Amino acid sequence: MDLDDLPRPKGDAASKLAGEDLGPYSQDELDERIALLEAEIERVKSHRDKASAHRAAADALFGKPSS
Repeated sequence: MDLDDLPRPKGDAASKLAGEDLGPYSQDELDERIALLEAEIERVKSHRDKASAHRAAADALFGKPSS
């Protein structure tokens, strides 16, 4: 079995961040965290868009797989 076929483990980094207590953070630290998270969102969106374009190119070349 290929590793890509295995289910993703629960408790990924984003889930852990979502459960973290934000109380101890200062406003400056929260602003920095927001900036980092927004940059990560853009990185993920960019990767998603590239993967989508790659998939569309493959579908155009080989035809869409039948469901």
